[in-house]
Amino acid sequence: MKHLQTFQVFPDIPEELAFLETLSRNIWWCWQYHGVELFRRIDPRLWSWSGRNPILFLTYIPQKRLEELSKDTSFLSHLQRVQKDYERMCNLPPLPPLPEREGGKAGDALQATPRSALSKREGGKAGDSPLRPGEGLGEGLVAYFSMEFGIHESIPLYGGGLGILAGDHLKAASDMKIPLIGIGLLYRGGYFRQFLDQDGWQQEEYPETDIYHLPLERAKDRQDNDIKVSIDGPDGKVHAVVWRLMVGCIPLYLLDTNIAENSPEAREITARLYAGEQKIRVYQEILLGVGGMRALDAMGIHPAVCHLNEGHSAFSSIERLYQIMTAHHVNLKTALEIIPRTTVFTTHTPVAAGNEEFHPDLMRPFLKPLAERLNIPVEEVLSWGQAPDAGSDAPMSMFVLGSRMSQYCNGVSKLHGKVSRQLWAHIWRDLPENEVPITHITNGIHIPSWLSHEMALLFDRYIGPEWCLHPSQPDNEERIDHIYDEELWRAHVMNRSRLIRTCRKMMIQQYKRRNAPKDILRDAELALDQDVLTIAFARRFATYKRAYLLLQDPDRLEAILTSKTHPVQFVFAGKAHPRDNEGKDLIRRLIHFARRANIRHRMVFIEDYDIHLARHLVHGADVWLNTPRRPLEACGTSGMKAAINGVLNVSVLDGWWCEGYSDKRGWRIGNGEEYTDPAYQDAVESQALYNVLENEVIPCFYDRKNGDIPARWLMMMKESMKMAMRIFCSHRMVAEYHSRFYQPAKSRMTELVSQNAQEAVESAARLERLRSLWKHIRIEEPIRENDGHFRVGESFRVMTTVNLGEIRPDEVDVELYYGILKSVDALSLGHCERMDMLQAHGNGVYLYSCNISCNVSGRYGFTARVIPKGDDRIRFAPGGFITWA
Repeated sequence: MKHLQTFQVFPDIPEELAFLETLSRNIWWCWQYHGVELFRRIDPRLWSWSGRNPILFLTYIPQKRLEELSKDTSFLSHLQRVQKDYERMCNLPPLPPLPEREGGKAGDALQATPRSALSKREGGKAGDSPLRPGEGLGEGLVAYFSMEFGIHESIPLYGGGLGILAGDHLKAASDMKIPLIGIGLLYRGGYFRQFLDQDGWQQEEYPETDIYHLPLERAKDRQDNDIKVSIDGPDGKVHAVVWRLMVGCIPLYLLDTNIAENSPEAREITARLYAGEQKIRVYQEILLGVGGMRALDAMGIHPAVCHLNEGHSAFSSIERLYQIMTAHHVNLKTALEIIPRTTVFTTHTPVAAGNEEFHPDLMRPFLKPLAERLNIPVEEVLSWGQAPDAGSDAPMSMFVLGSRMSQYCNGVSKLHGKVSRQLWAHIWRDLPENEVPITHITNGIHIPSWLSHEMALLFDRYIGPEWCLHPSQPDNEERIDHIYDEELWRAHVMNRSRLIRTCRKMMIQQYKRRNAPKDILRDAELALDQDVLTIAFARRFATYKRAYLLLQDPDRLEAILTSKTHPVQFVFAGKAHPRDNEGKDLIRRLIHFARRANIRHRMVFIEDYDIHLARHLVHGADVWLNTPRRPLEACGTSGMKAAINGVLNVSVLDGWWCEGYSDKRGWRIGNGEEYTDPAYQDAVESQALYNVLENEVIPCFYDRKNGDIPARWLMMMKESMKMAMRIFCSHRMVAEYHSRFYQPAKSRMTELVSQNAQEAVESAARLERLRSLWKHIRIEEPIRENDGHFRVGESFRVMTTVNLGEIRPDEVDVELYYGILKSVDALSLGHCERMDMLQAHGNGVYLYSCNISCNVSGRYGFTARVIPKGDDRIRFAPGGFITWA
C-alpha cells in the first residue's frame, strides 16, 4: 500500500501519574532499582512481555489500571520517591574528588563543571529535556564516540563487551556530572538474536526495532528543524538524521540513514551492527566519525576533547581537523598540533588481526572528498592510517589512524597495556618497548546497573543510601564486613533461586520453539537445583575464550556433575559471531554433551545471551568461570559484575583478573604462564581447572561446619564485593579518564586555541624546523670513567659528545638510557637519566655527562640518545624524532 497517512495514539495518563511518562523517556530508571520496581508493580506480566521497555509498556496498560493507580496511595508514594530522586539527579552538583586507589592513579582528583545546561531547559523544571543542542554547553565538553552502546536490553544497540562498557561509561559520567556526550549509530536491526536448531547449531535472526517505542527524540536546531547531516562515499551522498537518547544527564546522539532521501542501499548502512560487507563497514565508520562530528557541528556543539572508544570512530579526527581549521582560521599543520593533544583513544584488542584494516583501493573513494576539503592529496590522508615506511599499498589501519591522532592512548587493563605496547612497538620503531606511548586504564562496571535488588537493599542498610554515588569511599569496605552472614547468604540464595527459575522458563520457551517432545519439556521444568553449587560460563563464544576447556576430560567432568554428596551444575550462555563456524561448533559440542541422560538436569545452555540474562547470571551464580587463552583477554568485565554480587571468580590470570586475584576472594587457573603450543596449554590448564574445582571450590562451598551457611565462602564473598566496589567500578574508571586524560586535554585545548592559536602555530613551526634539521644530529657512544666493575652504593660518571648541527641545546634533551641486560643488545626494562651539558666545543658540538648510582647488583647496559623537548606529541610521535648513539 502506498501513500499511507500515519497517526499515533498515546495512553491518557492521569495527571497524578504524569511523571511516569517523563521517567520512561530517560533511561536513568534502569539503574535505579526503585525505578525498575515502580514499572514492574503496575503489571508484572505485561512488564516482562514488553521486554522491560517502559514506553511500549505504558502503551498497553489498560486505562482502568491507570485510573486505579492514580488513587493508590502506596503507588503514588513510591512514584513521588522516584520523582524526587530523579529531580535530585538533575540538579546535583558535580561529585567531589574520589580517594586515590591504592598503588595506582585511579581516583585522582576529579573536578567537573556543573551540568545544569544538560539537566534543565530554559523556563522548564528539573528533569525536563535538556537545552536545544549547543545551548549552554560551553567549553570543556567531552564527546565519547562508540560503534555500540549497551545501556539496557530494550535498546538493542550493542553486540558485546565493548558496548556494555560504553553504556556503563555514560551512566557513570551521568552520576558524576562529567560534561560528556555520546555519539553512536541507531541500528534498526541491532545485533542478531540467537536460537539453536535441533542439532544445537546457532541460527541468527535480525528483528527490526520499532524506534517509536524507544525513548528517542529527534535532535532539532534553534528553528526547530530536524538536524540532518551527510557524508560522501563512492556511491554519492548519504544523508542521516540525528536522534537523542537521554542517559540520566548525558545525551547520546545517534545517527540514522533509514530515511526517504537515501537510496535503498544507503538506508541499509545503519540496518545492522557490524555489517559483514567491508564497504558497508567503512560507510558505518565514516558515518560514525565524520557524520558524528558534522552532527555536533550542526547542533552548535564543539567538544574540547574527543574520546574514541576503539578505532571504529577514528575518522572523526579527519573531520575535526577541518572544523578546527575553519573555526580558528588555521592551516592544516597547525590543526594537526591541536587534534592529537585533545583526543583520547582507547584500544580493546590484544591481537593484530582483531584491529580493522581496509585496503587502500577501497578507502580512496571515501577519503578523496575529505582530502579535498583539507586541500591535500588523498595519499596523505591514507598515510595517516598506515604504519611508518609501510608503503602506499599498505592497508589503512584504524588503530594506526586512531593512535596517530591521539596523544592519550590506552589499553583497558594493566596486562593489556603491556601487550599493546608489544603489539604496536613497530609503529614507534625507535622507542624501547616500555616507552611506547600506550598506557592503561583498567575497565570498571557501573555497579547500580549490575547489582541485584537484594544486594542493593543490603548496601542501602549497611553502607548508606548514597553508596551508589560514592562506591570507592574507603569506609565502604568496613561496612560490607558488618553485613551479617545470614543476611548475605539469604540474599544470595534468593538470587540463585531466581536464576534457576529464569533458566527453566527460558529453556521451556527454547524447547517449545523447536517442537520438542513432552518428556524434554518435563525435563526442562526440573532442570537445575536451587541448592546445588552453580557455575556460570557466559560470554562471546570466540575460540580463544575456550569454553571447550571443560570438555577436555568428559568422564572427569561427568563425575563432578553427578557427585552424590557435592554435586555441581553449569549454566552456559553466549553467542558466536555469525561467520565464526568454530564458535558455533563449540556451542553444538556443549549441547550434545549436555544431552547425556544422567547430566542434562545439571548442564544447560540458555539461548540469546543479552543484558537481561546476564543480570540474572551475575546475580545468581555461585562461581563465575573464565578460561581465556592468556594474554588474549583485553580486560573482561563480566567477572567484575559477578564479583560485586558476591559471586566468586575462577579464572585464568588474564585481563582484569591479573589485578583482582587474591586467594581470599577467588581462584586462579595456572600461574599466568604463556605457552607456544596451544594444545599443550589446553591439556595443562584443563587439568588445573578440574583440580581447582575438585580440591578447592567444591569443598569450600559445601563446608557447612557452622550450620547451614558456608562461613569461609561468605568471607570470600565479602572480599570479592569489596574488591569490585573499590577497584573495578566505573566511577573509578571515569574519574581516572577525567584526571589523567580529559582534564589535561581540555587545558591544552584552551592553551592551543587562545590568542589566535598562537601556541599551536608556534608548535607547528617548531615541528617543521625539527623535521628539516633532525637528520643532521649525531651522538657518539657514551663512555664511562673506569673499567665497569662497581659495588652496590657506588656511582660513576658517563659522558658523550653530541653534534646538534643547527639545533639549539635548549630544544633537546640528551638522555642516558640504562637498565638490566636482557641480551647482548637489549635491556629488560630501561630507565632514563637526563644528561647535563658540560662544554660547548663550537660548530654545534657539545659534551654531556651524568652520574649513575649502582643501587642493585646485576649486569647492566647503557647507551645515550637525543630527543626533542616538549610534550609526548613531539617526543613520541610515530616515526618521530629520536637519535641513538
